[in-house]
Amino acid sequence: MGKVGEVTLLLAAAQEGQADALNRLFDLLYPELRRIASARMRKTDERVMLDTTSLVHECYLRLLKLEELSLNDRAHFLSYAAKVMRSVVVDLAREQQAQRRGGDMAFVTLDTAVASGMPNGEDEVLHIHEALEALGAIDPRLVKVVEMRYFIGLDNAEIAEVLAVSTRTVERDWERARSFLFSALKA
Repeated sequence: MGKVGEVTLLLAAAQEGQADALNRLFDLLYPELRRIASARMRKTDERVMLDTTSLVHECYLRLLKLEELSLNDRAHFLSYAAKVMRSVVVDLAREQQAQRRGGDMAFVTLDTAVASGMPNGEDEVLHIHEALEALGAIDPRLVKVVEMRYFIGLDNAEIAEVLAVSTRTVERDWERARSFLFSALKA
């Protein structure tokens, strides 16, 4: 049995409540999840204190807390994992921002000109998150396309398969989402 078939069987077992199935699924997809997390962390400011391994493990812990797991296949699982990873990074950014406001941790630079021109890592993460939330209010499918393409690295054909739409629809959705996000982040 190939990897795709094994993933499908493990997802079905996890949906039926078999506790060990999710563990085996994570073991099987761990290298892919690390690749996704690594790509996600490359797009995050270095001041966000989280590494690839921690992000994957936090994703796993959050998935374990789900009462009911309803994922159809590998692409759907990875899409959901990307959404969870985004949530982890946003939560961490909010926590760091709260600590900066009243906590004892602060990012300090000796060159004030550099500091004034540099966006805060957590601020940038939160702006992107807010832009995606606004986009989701307009068209939730556009957010799914962004998450699957930007956070996971799925190609248009894979996204089309997960969303059950044509590849051309995914291409149009990607262009619409990019245009919206560009305008939202520029403002």
